[in-house]
Amino acid sequence: MPGDARQHYERLADTYDDNWAYSPGYVRWMAARIAEALDLQPTDRMADIGCGTGLFAREVADIVVPQHPLQCVDPSAAMLKQIDGFASLLPIQASAEDLAERRVRLPYVPLDAAWMKEAVHHLVDPAGTLAGLATLLAPGGRLLIVMLPASIEYPLFDAALRRYEELQPDPADIARHLTAAGLRTSLTYVEHRLTLDRERYLAMVRARYMSLLSLFSDEEIEAGITEIRARHPEPELSFPDRFAFILGRRDCVPPSPAEAAAPGSAR
Repeated sequence: MPGDARQHYERLADTYDDNWAYSPGYVRWMAARIAEALDLQPTDRMADIGCGTGLFAREVADIVVPQHPLQCVDPSAAMLKQIDGFASLLPIQASAEDLAERRVRLPYVPLDAAWMKEAVHHLVDPAGTLAGLATLLAPGGRLLIVMLPASIEYPLFDAALRRYEELQPDPADIARHLTAAGLRTSLTYVEHRLTLDRERYLAMVRARYMSLLSLFSDEEIEAGITEIRARHPEPELSFPDRFAFILGRRDCVPPSPAEAAAPGSAR
């Protein structure tokens, strides 16, 4: 994770969960979709890579009740501090690159299941890092990348939406990286409709709840909030939150030469 993004999350750590407190149903919904996509079992050795405060890992652990501690990996010490006191979670300070390059070793490996939620866009070398993470999987192990699509329908200001589209990776490219890493890959989409008080959402924008918003100055954020108010006079905002789910699975047996030579599209 680049240093500026890491500093953003260090600043946000103490209030990060507050940004999502308006919708505990959303957090539970997302955790259930992750558990379902990965077919998580209590005996699985799991890792949430880029876990932040463990907000979603806590819900996954509550759903699955893992026999091994769920390994919560994040480069931010301030974020990981929020995990203290949860016996089912094991905080590990490391980046995805640290794991991929074996600079940090997880206590419960090889992994039966791992996921990255809205963190892949921070990778400097996504192809290389994802290939390294794929080597941590046991036969039959699964790696799930959860990310926003190439464009979003959030009620943000125009400059933020333009910057988002400039920076956001294409989920199809991430799927190709997992396929190139030797994983059997699929790409699907899930959607959840968010409805929240407009003033609450504006407070989240001001708090820079998305790392994207850390790219804007205080003055630009306030101008953006004025723009949002003018465009959305309604007291409640309702918009779709759509996510790409890119699932890679390590085969228990190597693919045949014909499969290995197949085009790089998700298969």
